[in-house]
Amino acid sequence: MKMKKILVVMIAAGAMGSAYATDGYFADGYGMKAEGMGGVGIALPQDALAAANNPAGMVMVGNRVDLGADLFEPSRSTQISSAAGSQNFSGNSRPMFVIPQFGYNHMLDSNKSLGVSVYGNGGMNTAYANSPFGNQNVGVNLAQLFVSPTYAMKINENNAIGISLNMVYQTFSANGLQPFAGMAMSSNANALTNNGTDSSTGVGARIGWTGQVSQAVTLGATYASKVSMSNFDKYSGLFAGGGSFDIPANYGVGVAVKATNSTTVSADYKVIQYSGVPAIANPLVMTPGNLGTANGAGFGWQDVKAIKLGISQQVNDLLTVRAGYSHNTQPIPASQVMFNILAPGVVQDHLTLGMTYNVTKTNELTVAYMHAFQNTVTGPYPLMPGANVNLKMYEDSLGVAYSWKL
Repeated sequence: MKMKKILVVMIAAGAMGSAYATDGYFADGYGMKAEGMGGVGIALPQDALAAANNPAGMVMVGNRVDLGADLFEPSRSTQISSAAGSQNFSGNSRPMFVIPQFGYNHMLDSNKSLGVSVYGNGGMNTAYANSPFGNQNVGVNLAQLFVSPTYAMKINENNAIGISLNMVYQTFSANGLQPFAGMAMSSNANALTNNGTDSSTGVGARIGWTGQVSQAVTLGATYASKVSMSNFDKYSGLFAGGGSFDIPANYGVGVAVKATNSTTVSADYKVIQYSGVPAIANPLVMTPGNLGTANGAGFGWQDVKAIKLGISQQVNDLLTVRAGYSHNTQPIPASQVMFNILAPGVVQDHLTLGMTYNVTKTNELTVAYMHAFQNTVTGPYPLMPGANVNLKMYEDSLGVAYSWKL
């Protein structure tokens, strides 16, 4: 296989795909096998996307290639309710998204590996044909692509460490935000909306450890640094800091238990530090010239803490089935619902199912399904005194991956 060509195609496809994710705007899981188990993967590496969860796991998965994609369907809507009645607005003018993923891992020897994981970090998308802001065709589109070359090594029989270089490319566009310019809320109305697609880049790192503490129990830990991204210059009048939109630091711990020879149970705990990115965390303040300033208004998101549980059952030599559940804390407080009409990432509970079928001794077909249950966050709508905003969302995704053991 020509890995360079595959990687180029993945980067191009990933740059075009965007959607809501589930832990705020991070994905519920990375790698199709992890997706089928509620997103667990910090202590349970299963494919060459392992670096997205914990780079130490790459030395555990052997020589392999994994290529897959998710068909993702988020349902996002807004209701404005007041004493005069209610109005409903659908943000689903673009209903479906394809989110690709790719992983390649090469064992340098029995104790060292070098590989790369390519994946989308969710994103944010809304497209309102009719808007609560009083005009048509309102929405935003954020896409983030990670290319993570990874080195991992076993430091002894039971412990491994790894490091990934997270090279990130992101794109953003916004349209229909003229009402905020009309209210003089932007520091630069010419760089607020309707400026097409802008892009930015940045580099960060993820480190990780796995350790087998007994014959049945493996632990894992990982930390990813904040990625300082170059500014979205075309939207310097929207995002705090003149168009700055960094990727937050995150960390987590995990445990995997081999309950029987054919049954594995795993759990992860993860924290995403949205509070470290002003454009995401700063609250909306209805102040003239506030958007885009050094400490300007943002979406008001809180840190997200997520718990993920998964089980894998090997039915026979050909078939393995999986199931999982995850829950995350709410990123959007009730006081911040108005601006989050553009980014209603309010889902918290997710159910997953998955399976892998061994097509041959060296080829696998993996399928994963995720449903994020509908959730609603309600808060005040400052543009209409006495009215409330109800943000509603649920999600479904179906993914397929094919793997080659080299």
